[in-house]
Amino acid sequence: MKITDHIKQADKTLLSLEILPPRKGQKIEDLFEVLDPLMEYNPSFVNVTYHREENKYIPQANGLLRKQKVRKRPGTVGIAAGITNRYNVDSVPHIICGGFTKEETENALIDLDYLGVNNLLVLRGDPMKSEGVFVPEPDGHEYASELLEQVVKLNKGIYLDDELQNNAKTDFCIGVAAYPEKHFESPNKKTDLQYLKHKVDKGADYIVTQMFFDNQVYFDFVKKCREIDINVPIIPGLKPLATKKQLQRIPQFFHINYPEVLVDEVLKCKTNEAVYELGIEWAVQQSKELIEFGAPCLHYYTMGRGNNILKVVEQVY
Repeated sequence: MKITDHIKQADKTLLSLEILPPRKGQKIEDLFEVLDPLMEYNPSFVNVTYHREENKYIPQANGLLRKQKVRKRPGTVGIAAGITNRYNVDSVPHIICGGFTKEETENALIDLDYLGVNNLLVLRGDPMKSEGVFVPEPDGHEYASELLEQVVKLNKGIYLDDELQNNAKTDFCIGVAAYPEKHFESPNKKTDLQYLKHKVDKGADYIVTQMFFDNQVYFDFVKKCREIDINVPIIPGLKPLATKKQLQRIPQFFHINYPEVLVDEVLKCKTNEAVYELGIEWAVQQSKELIEFGAPCLHYYTMGRGNNILKVVEQVY
């Protein structure tokens, strides 16, 4: 079932999860151990992230370095199919620009269509750590809006090879990401909203937000979206704070802010165990307020761990 159909048919706020593929060399059972207890709460869908390749530099006998591309977390398509097969739940693979040519993207979409996966989250993706700025593949997409347009065309039966005739149409429900506190590369919030509207106008069916810790940020974001006729469902993304170190790491990696009151409470904690419990309490309160607000679905980022998410969900659903 499409994400938008889940939302239309629901009479309450839905639950969804986001998981990371296991690192190369690990088993998919490691992922199932995270998901098994959470599946008792009937999430409507499970997102599977995609991690692009990185450059690895290998010393050679002549003293030079050989560049090799490696992908540390492969398997997004296979995991999406595995989750659907094991749990009979809709999976949502992430499709990114980075590391893909347009032809490779089309082939990946065809594979997903054959597997019966008809929900996607379309993203530009992060730059390689060794590059600092995003660099598209030759004959690849530079922006998520371009990747979105390719999926929309495939839904209309328009393939890259314009000599093909009587083409089968795909039927993907397309999600895009949004940043209630602004994408760090955007010059300001107004411009960032215009970029988002551009993606919706091109055919995005729903929106999933970056994590946030202040619900007012989401409330204001939804209001501003509606004011410029962004009327698709806007799903809030949530993650419980787990350690003191995350006070620095999460803003560093995800470019978000913490509310002062949360920071003050974390700094009072003498152990990470206390921070962990505070993070659960904060996420529970966030979740209940968002449900009262009428959020269509709560999307929890597991980041490969599910115990604190489970404790939140137990109190909310």
